[in-house]
Amino acid sequence: MRFWREVGGLIQKELQLEWKQKYAIYGLGLYAITMVLVVSLGLQRSLPMQAWNVIFWIILLFISVNAVAKSFMGESPGQLLYLYNLAGPRAIITAKLIYNCLLMAAIAMLTLLFYVWLAAGAGIAAPGQYCVAVIIGSWTFAANLTLVSAIAARAQNKSTLLAVLSFPLVVPQMLVSISVSGKAILGQPWSDMVGELGFSISFIVIIAAVSVILFPYIWRE
Repeated sequence: MRFWREVGGLIQKELQLEWKQKYAIYGLGLYAITMVLVVSLGLQRSLPMQAWNVIFWIILLFISVNAVAKSFMGESPGQLLYLYNLAGPRAIITAKLIYNCLLMAAIAMLTLLFYVWLAAGAGIAAPGQYCVAVIIGSWTFAANLTLVSAIAARAQNKSTLLAVLSFPLVVPQMLVSISVSGKAILGQPWSDMVGELGFSISFIVIIAAVSVILFPYIWRE
C-alpha cells in the first residue's frame, strides 16, 4: 500500500508541475499542430493514405522525444535529491512510466485529431482500431523513452546517449505500429491485428519490468 501511495503522490506532483508550467504543454501542442499544418500545406493531400500513416508516426516520434525525454534529463540535481527523499526508486520509475504513458496518449490523440482534420482526411476505414493502435503505439514510445531518459540522465553527453540508446528500441516497435495502423486504414478485422497488438503490449510490459528492476541500480550512482 505504501508503494502505491508513493506512486500516486508522485503522479499528483507531476500533474501539478505540468499545470503550474502550462507553457510546456502548450509548447507541445503548438509543436504538434505546426508539424501537421506544415505537412498538410506542403503535400496538399497528394499522397496515398499509407504514406500519410508513415508521416503521422514520424511526427508522433518527434513529439514523443520532446515530451518524454525531459522525464529525468530535464530535472536539476536539487530536484533529483528531493525525489531521493520523497520516495523509493521503484515508486519513482513506476510513477514516471504511468504519467508519461498518460501524457503521450493524450498528445497522440490530439495530434491524430488535427492530422485527420488537416492532412489525412477521412480515409481511415476503421477509426476505432486506428485509435487503439495509436494509443498503444504512444505507450511504447513513452515506456522506451522513459527508460532511456533515466539511463542517459546519469551520463555527461545526455542528448547523444539518448539518441543512441533509443534507436534500437523505438524503430522496431514503430514499424509494428505502422503495420497495425495501416491495417486499420484498410479496414481489416481485429483478428489480423491482435498478434501485433499483443506484441506491442508485451513489449511495454517487458520495458516496464526492466525499468523497475534496473532503475534502483542506476539510482545509486
